Amino acid sequence: MSGDERSAGDLRNTGMALKHDREWDYELDRVVDAVADRDASTVGLQFPEGLKRRGPAVADDLRSILPDDVRVMISGQPCYGACDLDTFLLKRTDVFVHFGHSPMKESDKIIYVPLFSNVDVEPIITEALDELEAPTEATELGLVTTAQHMNRFDEMRSLLEAEGYEIQTRRGDERLTHEGQVLGCNYASAEVSAEQVLYVGGGKFHPLGLAMEHPEKRVVIADPVNNTVSVADTEKFMKQRYGAVHRAMDAETWGVIFCTKIGQGRWEIAQEIVEDNDNAYLITMDEVTPDRLLNFDLDAFVNTGCPRITTDDGPRFHKPMLTPGEYRIAIGEEPLEGLSFDTFHGTW
Repeated sequence: MSGDERSAGDLRNTGMALKHDREWDYELDRVVDAVADRDASTVGLQFPEGLKRRGPAVADDLRSILPDDVRVMISGQPCYGACDLDTFLLKRTDVFVHFGHSPMKESDKIIYVPLFSNVDVEPIITEALDELEAPTEATELGLVTTAQHMNRFDEMRSLLEAEGYEIQTRRGDERLTHEGQVLGCNYASAEVSAEQVLYVGGGKFHPLGLAMEHPEKRVVIADPVNNTVSVADTEKFMKQRYGAVHRAMDAETWGVIFCTKIGQGRWEIAQEIVEDNDNAYLITMDEVTPDRLLNFDLDAFVNTGCPRITTDDGPRFHKPMLTPGEYRIAIGEEPLEGLSFDTFHGTW
């Protein structure tokens, strides 16, 4: 096989995807193969919010290598995770490509392209050593990352083991595809005995949630894209959540939000709250935003959908927006000291 033939299916070599974003591999060869195998005539593309601007350019690349009679469509629906599939477009396409996340809902029709980052992790691992507790004999260290960096996970482990750490990893529950993977709503992979955990990835939300759910652990954040190392500090976040709970303690009427997104529904929890509170009203929504709740004249809300809506956007809502656990505190069923981070396990 010639060099050109070997590189034909590798977008990192062809540059087909990389000309749009030097950090991501869109794996369009997999889409082309799926179209051929299924004799598909329609392809749907779904991107997370931060990559929607890349959609038209990726569609152009794809159309240039697909048969002329294959139609490519782009989802405009909000997308915040693998739990957030555009079911309307999914039903109307022969091949559906979900970019940016690893598989959560297995389907022969869906191609998950996690968009593995090609950023070198060795420099940030080296820098993180200054923030980690120095290794002694059998010093344990938990290691977690996001889907984008799972392609470098074994390398991360080897680099840390070479420094003398005993690396502890596990695969969490059924929402997680890989060992050591964390989601914005699920940190089960960090349930190891190590008292310090290294999170390799971008953003502060994942490690902040991890530190909230595992307050006994010191969480070090190593961001290989922005080349920064820090320690997760939950104090500011906790004050915000305590404030929301306090404001809701005087609420007489409650809106209980059930999210209709395919992977975010917690129907039993929503039903239980409404059944136990005559002043609680079940509200079904696909996209939970402050504007959509403005017309409901209620004192406070409980979000049983994605916890990131509550924690990320909580200050933007005109009335207190709580998680189910925070609601129980606000109505006096649980002590204030019991406040914890809301996470997702199951729901499919």
